[in-house]
Amino acid sequence: MTNGWRALVVVLGLLALPACGQDTSVPETVSPAYRQMLKTLYRETVPTIQPAALADLLRAKSQKVVLLDTRTPAEYKVSHLTGAKFVNFDSFEKNEFTGLSRDQTVVVYCSVGARSERVGERLKALGFRDVRNLYGGVFQWVNEGRPIYNAAGPTRQIHPYSALWSVWLRQGEQVYK
Repeated sequence: MTNGWRALVVVLGLLALPACGQDTSVPETVSPAYRQMLKTLYRETVPTIQPAALADLLRAKSQKVVLLDTRTPAEYKVSHLTGAKFVNFDSFEKNEFTGLSRDQTVVVYCSVGARSERVGERLKALGFRDVRNLYGGVFQWVNEGRPIYNAAGPTRQIHPYSALWSVWLRQGEQVYK
């Protein structure tokens, strides 16, 4: 069995898991299978923020929030959260993040939250005080019907990272560019 097929079997197995021991801090909009998959990926080294809480924070504008999209250039080009700055995951370990204040709130995100958690760990090691990881990543953001943008404005297009990960994306138009 190839690695790709092995990964597909794991993903499909997670889809079949029962919802026992549900985390009550995670809203019902997160499917039990997705919740379980995220539990296996997250190291819990960076606090998470739910999409609804982030949307409220961005709407309130009472607190400056820096959004860092930690995906690949192709993923970012297809769509991202409005105002997000691009941080290439493939080179983040060399980034000193010199243009950002260590005191402001920084929210990192990627497709599901695994890559962004690594970037969040780096930020914390560099002395950033308030770093959060978007729970479920941009996939959960989109699955909850929240807006995404590209260079032309609002879009429904989203890069699903790979065919294996696309099963977690229930909304939007999947585009591989």
